[in-house]
Amino acid sequence: MIQYSEMGAEKAILEAGLVLPQAPLAGGNYVSAKTVGSLVYLAGVVSADENGVIVGTVGLERSVEEGYAAARACALTQLAVLRRHLGSLDVVKEIVSVNGYVNAVPGFTDSPKVVNGASDLLVQVFGEPGRHVRAAIGVSSLPRNALVELQMVVAI
Repeated sequence: MIQYSEMGAEKAILEAGLVLPQAPLAGGNYVSAKTVGSLVYLAGVVSADENGVIVGTVGLERSVEEGYAAARACALTQLAVLRRHLGSLDVVKEIVSVNGYVNAVPGFTDSPKVVNGASDLLVQVFGEPGRHVRAAIGVSSLPRNALVELQMVVAI
């Protein structure tokens, strides 16, 4: 696996064959990204692919593996938001934190396995600077019945 430490994040994305989706616009009275000092705070994005929002509930009609893929899709979307905000992902010094919310049945205990989909992608793209602090939380619902929502903070 090619990692960021060997090249910039933009080249790592190309080499890995990853395609970033179009960055979504804010869905309300907020901004998608806000820079304060050397930190960029990213609003939450819901899981989506070329067919629209990835919906469902882990432990009901969706598996941990499907949740993992949805969390990975969220991370790709966040990278698209970052690229739009910063102009290039190569200015990212490190991923500071990730908060992952998983639409899950009561008592679901594998939210960390689901959110690994995002964490694994960030480490793939950024290498060691992609490692971050994290919360992985199971919730009873998410906007638009999304399977996963992801919020991040990065250092530039």
